[in-house]
Amino acid sequence: MAGQGQTGIRRVVSATFNSMAGLKSAWANEAAFRQECGLTIALVPAAFWVGQTPVERILLIGSCLLVLIVELLNTAVEATVDRIGMERHQLSGRAKDLASAAVLITLLLMVVVWALIGWANFA
Repeated sequence: MAGQGQTGIRRVVSATFNSMAGLKSAWANEAAFRQECGLTIALVPAAFWVGQTPVERILLIGSCLLVLIVELLNTAVEATVDRIGMERHQLSGRAKDLASAAVLITLLLMVVVWALIGWANFA
């Protein structure tokens, strides 16, 4: 938790390093995050072909990035719950299931965005 009490550019630099550490950790420890990164890397260039307007391209790319964001939050919830204790508890399971459901809904949103824009532009 470096950077507490810092202000200005030092705080921004410290926060950037913390964020990069989080991304490295997610990449190293989360297969789902790596898979979703691969999907995003493949789909971002495709967004410039599928989307015909800047707004469509933003929606296509944004839906991919939203999946990554929610996956990172899901990972944070899982790490926090595991840090509290490894024993089975109904609330711990519920927290993990809810975070996982958020990832699923975000993936479904991405599929819907890509399908609707693709259908509108190619059907």
